[in-house]
Amino acid sequence: MRILDISPLVSPRIAVWPGDVPYRRDVTCAIANGANIDLSSVNTTVHVGAHVDAPSHYARDGAGIAARPLDRYLGPCQVVTANIARCGRVTLAHLASPITAPRVLIRTGTFPNPEVWNSDFASLSPELVHALADRGVILVGIDTPSIDLQDDKALLSHTAVAQRDLAVLEGIVLDSVPDGTYTLVALPLRLEGADASPVRAVLIDGQL
Repeated sequence: MRILDISPLVSPRIAVWPGDVPYRRDVTCAIANGANIDLSSVNTTVHVGAHVDAPSHYARDGAGIAARPLDRYLGPCQVVTANIARCGRVTLAHLASPITAPRVLIRTGTFPNPEVWNSDFASLSPELVHALADRGVILVGIDTPSIDLQDDKALLSHTAVAQRDLAVLEGIVLDSVPDGTYTLVALPLRLEGADASPVRAVLIDGQL
């Protein structure tokens, strides 16, 4: 069994959506300064790094992340490469393999450095969201900050996700993960009222 970490390192250097709250860690006390313990706090967007969106992020009266069923974020998963250009929207035709799992993580390679923001990343198409839902998919993930293009104020793919009640995992790193099937573990924190949650997203290759 191998555990493949698909989460970027969260640090003050990690890029966040323009205008959102960057990551900051404040030290309350430190052993190095004579305290008996290290103690710190963090301040950042709940959409930092690898994170799962809640319906309340994109749908009026949508559920917060604490109300989401955990089984969406744990179980059989497929990693598949999309042959897509920057600023493109992924369709079924772009996928390198047929979809066979109920959770699908899509590699676009269009947001290569989590510490350097580039606004021309690829996203999903609403047509793909509906096609995946028709195939029994319950979670879709992507290696970019969003399933929609940066300038898409209508949030077309988020709207499709809301219509089909899919779970969303964004900001993952799939550079060194071969296409194939795995077990996904990406459980959200139980944050009351929150519109998203950071996760330590991992893939398990082999038997648990």
